[in-house]
Amino acid sequence: METINILGYNISNGGLLADADTAWRMILSGVPGRYMACANPHSIVTARVDPDFRLALKSADLLLPDGSGILVAARGLGLPMQERVAGFEFFGEIARRAQAQGGQSFFFLGSTPLVLERLTARLARDFPAIRVAGSCSPPFRDSFTEAENAEMCRQINESGASVLWVGMTAPKQEKWLRANCHRLQPAFSGAIGAVFDFYAGTSKRAPQWVRNLGLEWLPRLLRNPRRLWQRNFVSSPLFLSMVMRERLRLRAN
Repeated sequence: METINILGYNISNGGLLADADTAWRMILSGVPGRYMACANPHSIVTARVDPDFRLALKSADLLLPDGSGILVAARGLGLPMQERVAGFEFFGEIARRAQAQGGQSFFFLGSTPLVLERLTARLARDFPAIRVAGSCSPPFRDSFTEAENAEMCRQINESGASVLWVGMTAPKQEKWLRANCHRLQPAFSGAIGAVFDFYAGTSKRAPQWVRNLGLEWLPRLLRNPRRLWQRNFVSSPLFLSMVMRERLRLRAN
């Protein structure tokens, strides 16, 4: 798997199809406990002051360049980044492969019962060969008790799912996967956050032309400014300053 190092994180540089190839090999191997996470400016800034989140990102078996800011950073550091790989497109590509090659079994962990119901119904229409082995809507808290974690892992493992999708938002989902991957039986897990809502239709993605311009964040900010203002007006400038300092450091050396 080809990666490039941005601010200490080994981010995949293969592009969507190569990243899906990597994940698919993990799925077919049957070896449990490997997981994918997404890197974007907000996650990297947040990880500066959250050691558990930082470890979760760095420990991921596949770290996707999910965010136009990652491409900007790569260009600023003189690194050849192939393309952005958003969680939504990655999920869709894995689902298409599962459909084309006889199906796999998915388990969905996170979000609300309504979202899980709609997501499952759409998946059955779009990819009927995929079996939804189960789903679980955990409590909406920053952390869970050991008993709750054990129960979630039990449900996932007993379902027989080969792929686990986690949509509990960052950084909770990545930290949960890092803390529990050693006792999970699915061969591959993906932390995909808002993809649950997008695929279920409870939240709309920006139009394709907006995404092509690297502005997918803008409609989400306009719809939910109280929740996302920090991500865009605090984390993004901090991330750019981190990239500029790294560029100056590299030039000095």
